[in-house]
Amino acid sequence: MSDESDPRRQAVLAELNRTGREMSAATVVFHEAAAAKQGLSATETKTLDLLQRRGPLTAKELSAHSGLAPASVTGLVDRLERKGFVRRVKHPTDKRRVLVEALPERLSAIQPVFEDWAHEVAELCEEFTTEELETVIRFLRGSNARQLRAASRLAQD
Repeated sequence: MSDESDPRRQAVLAELNRTGREMSAATVVFHEAAAAKQGLSATETKTLDLLQRRGPLTAKELSAHSGLAPASVTGLVDRLERKGFVRRVKHPTDKRRVLVEALPERLSAIQPVFEDWAHEVAELCEEFTTEELETVIRFLRGSNARQLRAASRLAQD
């Protein structure tokens, strides 16, 4: 699928790299601003998003899904619990384990912060065909998986 001698492909790959870096920076800026509105850090809001999408998780599962080191997850959960966004509950089948669950009423209070951005994304999606959006999804899924693996490797060092 790749032809490294194709100058057009090389130019597109270079632009993809630049645009990806710009997107990464915009994402960090947006999530820092959105988190600050709630008195949270970007890592805290992304952890709440993870819990909202996946449901209650153990600290080990949070570490695996986020790429954060286990010790970092413990402190993160402690902060979110103190701020009233999560609680620790006993695992339903293994009483030795503890789950971290987000409090739905607190999550719903955060949602308005993201509504403007969601509207912007919906408008952008109108510019693409369904097939083009499926390609974007495939690329983003592959990119996400690779980035999480890279984050996990960094956390292990």
